[in-house]
Formats: sequence, structure tokens, C-alpha cells
Amino acid sequence: MTGTRQLRELTNDEALHRLGSVPFGRVVFSQNAMPAIRPVNHVVDGGAVIIRTHLGAALLRSVGVVVAYEADAIDADTRLGWSVIITGYARRVQEAGEVRRYEEMLQPWVDGAMNQLIRIRPRMINGFELVEAREEVVVT
Repeated sequence: MTGTRQLRELTNDEALHRLGSVPFGRVVFSQNAMPAIRPVNHVVDGGAVIIRTHLGAALLRSVGVVVAYEADAIDADTRLGWSVIITGYARRVQEAGEVRRYEEMLQPWVDGAMNQLIRIRPRMINGFELVEAREEVVVT
């Protein structure tokens, strides 16, 4: 058994840095008035999360509305790590130069035409880190 844990809140900069340190996460959006979650790979650029998808993706129906994006890295043995959730509007990336740059940066993990790019600019950032609890020093 491992020791006691504490939950430490990350600053926005720390949270975005952690988010950019992993290659995939989960996008949360509404589908048929119900929450839907899809695993996707991403890059973080200029504080925004960029993901690629295909033209028939249910996520594209959420362009222009609020979505959430979550990624984490938690060690199963030590139960230490972090989790970051951003919430913001999903917007299609359409400027040709940006599209080319992101297509080079973000390689799809599945076969097929993943030719749609979505940018999520965070309006809210929530990041937490699970750390070993510090022992209180009692001064007598």
C-alpha cells in the first residue's frame, strides 16, 4: 500500500504545460442532448488544444458550442500524477497556413481522411496533481 495523497491545484500555465506533455486525451461534447466522449490525439499550441477528426464525426456538430477536453497521467502503482480539464468553444481551423502546419504537427492515429481540424481555446482550466502528503511538523 502506498502513502496518503494530497490534491494540489495546478496554475493555468502548469495545467497547459502538462496537457501539452501527453499525446492524447478525451473530448467531451453533446450528442443527441447527451454527453459523448471520444479519445483523440492532440497538440497544444498558443494555449489552445488542436485535434483532428473526419468529416462524418459527431464532434463536428459541436463546432461553435462549448466542449470539454481532459487528459491525465496517473501512475497505477503509486497513484500519483495529474489531471487537466479545459472547457471552451470548439472552432474549426480553416486558415490554409494553419491547416498545413497542424496537419504536419498532428498525425492521426487511425486510418481514413482526418482532414478536419478543431481548436478549443480554454475559457476555464482546471488542473490537479496527486502528490504524496506532507507530514505536519508539530512544534512544541
